[in-house]
Amino acid sequence: MALWSASDLAKAVNGQANTDFEVDGVAFDSREVGKGDLFFALKGEESNGHLYLDKVYAAGGSGAIVSEPSEGPHILVQDTTDALNRLAVAARARTNAKIIGVTGSVGKTGTKEALFAALERCSLGKAHRSVKSYNNHVGVPLSLSRMPAETEYGIFEMGMNHPGELSELTQLVRPDVAIVTAIAPAHVGFFDSVEQIADAKSEIFKGLTKDGTAIIPFDSPHHDRLKKVALKYTDKVVSFGFDKNADVRAVDIVPAQGGGSLVTAKLGDQSLCFTISAPGRHWVSNALAILAAVQAVGGDLASAGLALAELDGLDGRGRRHDVILKNGGQALVIDESYNANPVSMKATLAQFASENAAGQKIVVLGAMGELGDKAQHYHEVLAEDILASGAGSAILVGDEMTHTADKLSSDVDSDLKITHAASSSEALAEVAKIISDEDILLIKGSNYLGLASVVSALVSGEYE
Repeated sequence: MALWSASDLAKAVNGQANTDFEVDGVAFDSREVGKGDLFFALKGEESNGHLYLDKVYAAGGSGAIVSEPSEGPHILVQDTTDALNRLAVAARARTNAKIIGVTGSVGKTGTKEALFAALERCSLGKAHRSVKSYNNHVGVPLSLSRMPAETEYGIFEMGMNHPGELSELTQLVRPDVAIVTAIAPAHVGFFDSVEQIADAKSEIFKGLTKDGTAIIPFDSPHHDRLKKVALKYTDKVVSFGFDKNADVRAVDIVPAQGGGSLVTAKLGDQSLCFTISAPGRHWVSNALAILAAVQAVGGDLASAGLALAELDGLDGRGRRHDVILKNGGQALVIDESYNANPVSMKATLAQFASENAAGQKIVVLGAMGELGDKAQHYHEVLAEDILASGAGSAILVGDEMTHTADKLSSDVDSDLKITHAASSSEALAEVAKIISDEDILLIKGSNYLGLASVVSALVSGEYE
């Protein structure tokens, strides 16, 4: 079956079709349009999708949503952004799928991907999720619009960096289950306190369907704050964590072969022993939230456990690469380059501390963005976690990392070798000088620094 027909599209977006056509996908970036796709010609302050319509049709696009007279199969509307939201609403309305919304300061994308793997397995291919980190005012409606009508489980990531953003997104998604993974001082530069971040994250509960379930972290200092808001919209609030009072809790955790964890979890009167391939205590926490969600939507817990055991690391969020070096030998590169905030930095460095290297342990750490007037404090505190990680060399990237470098340099008892780099290209040059056989290299920083380019260069061998 086609994803959308022209007549269904016209009805959903309140537009006029110039001909009959069918589409199998939806895109708003002309570079991502493939054969059979629908293209939304969105207009922004510095862009106009209508300029790329010829390219869209040449790439095999089946139709477009436009607000200007156009050639080629299309639906004419007054406002293409409004039309995208309308199509998202129609996609949500036509499905009987169980919908899960995921937000939080850290762990959103990993949790969303693991949930998809778990529910894709038990539904035999009838799960759907938002791809990449499409979690904003454009990405969320796009992801909804791509959801087939016959979907059984839909998983949608929702992000925010200002109050009110989640309120709008959750009304589109209308989740049956809403998860908050964790609260951290991410984007704290846009808020007066971490408590305000917790309040903004709790907006996800406003969109819960009747008899919906809220899933919140028990071990968070903001648990009571989140629960208070959730109870305004549902009486089903499920907590997860390591405390004995959590509804879904880890009873036992032991290291698993390959670096993950073997976990025994208690879910009410049910128990599940499973392996999670991703290393780190933070991933055990994510797994508990995942199990709580699978149980809430009536999914199969055993299938979820198998999916967690087979989960691969994500690019930029923990993928591990065995890299053949130009100077001979092989090194392990841990790619955490997509983003960073104080909590995720601490968790990742804590996990790195448990890594055993026959060679040197090296960290390439980029500055943490959107911390406002608290930036110096959080970058200085980071020095303690770097020292505790057992790293022998630290390459620190970005202006704010001067605070970290100064703090590390003041420790006269440390043998840590510290280098400050202004950019990702400078960081790569420094890495090339020191990396050698059997080293382990951790790369993590805010996305704007482009540290993913360091990973790709090392993996491909394209560096000097």
